[in-house]
Amino acid sequence: MFGVVFPNRSFPLDISTFAQVDPTHWLLDMNHFVGESYDSVREICIFLLNNFTLPPDKALALYIQSPGTPFVFCGAVTLSRPSAVLSLPWPEPGTGGIPQLTAPGDPNLTAKIGVSVEDLAALPSLDVIAERNIERMAMKVGENLFNFMQSFCGVDGSKLVVPMDIMDRWFKKFQERAKRDPEYLKGFAM
Repeated sequence: MFGVVFPNRSFPLDISTFAQVDPTHWLLDMNHFVGESYDSVREICIFLLNNFTLPPDKALALYIQSPGTPFVFCGAVTLSRPSAVLSLPWPEPGTGGIPQLTAPGDPNLTAKIGVSVEDLAALPSLDVIAERNIERMAMKVGENLFNFMQSFCGVDGSKLVVPMDIMDRWFKKFQERAKRDPEYLKGFAM
């Protein structure tokens, strides 16, 4: 049917690792996989196996749930897109307005990954997280440029004045820093 891999954290896990809720829904209790450090798992690769036949108008959707929060859609795979690496933006526990009727250490309050077969047309964009990441990265790069330009600003009446070569200087500095520090660009994507 399907399998998942947590990049740099696991071997491929097949459907038998998940608890089947009904014929179209499965749950993975993250407590059994990583304990309380579920939020350190930031990515998952989900893939369809060769013998799984999914109708063309259906998708295998992936959701995450922190303790005390509702499920959050992360993305999906289809026959035309049989695998995907998805970000896992874990919500803060207890922020979803779901009352916690058990003690904080109760094993029923665990993070979960849910997988379900759903109508493709009913799902949001399959790359919802990628779209959010692109927007976030663009905002951070723009903020970096603004801060750089601001450090060279002069004031002429009601206008801010910057040197003509400011964009070239910023871009050169940006490229050099990215070459020196491979983690630098990852800071923009978080």
